[in-house]
Amino acid sequence: MIAEEQADQAIAEVLGRHKREKKHLISLLQDLQATLGYLPRKGMQEIAGFLGMTEVDVWGVATFYNQFRFVPLGRCHTTVCLGTACHLAGGRLILDALERELDIRVGETSGDGGFSLERVACIGCCMLAPVVVIKDRIHPRMTPFKVEEALIPYKRECRGGPEE
Repeated sequence: MIAEEQADQAIAEVLGRHKREKKHLISLLQDLQATLGYLPRKGMQEIAGFLGMTEVDVWGVATFYNQFRFVPLGRCHTTVCLGTACHLAGGRLILDALERELDIRVGETSGDGGFSLERVACIGCCMLAPVVVIKDRIHPRMTPFKVEEALIPYKRECRGGPEE
């Protein structure tokens, strides 16, 4: 995870690139997330102060849009497609299996920072449904029984220790 002083510097740099106008709130949030990988609470507090808004108003905007994350992504970010083709092919069962195997829920990052889990409306690989993407690598025609096997190559790399 990024050190606090590095985060403070990054927040200051993001604020320095924008005007103090409320109409720039979403741009500020997008810029901060692009810089840090997520929106830390301190960053949203700084944005609120910068724009003369309440923290609640900034939080309300940030939580309204599903593009924003509030926890850092894991080293092996895992995405499950739940678009129509993947959903009909068992995508929800695969998501359930990943939650059990990784011991995290959608939107969370494992305590060791190794894995994060996200569901999306469509990855664009409908002919390969159901699809899981682990660290930018597509895993086609996934089944709940293949989840554990698909994670094996990533466990050492992403958890920083021996395979479990």
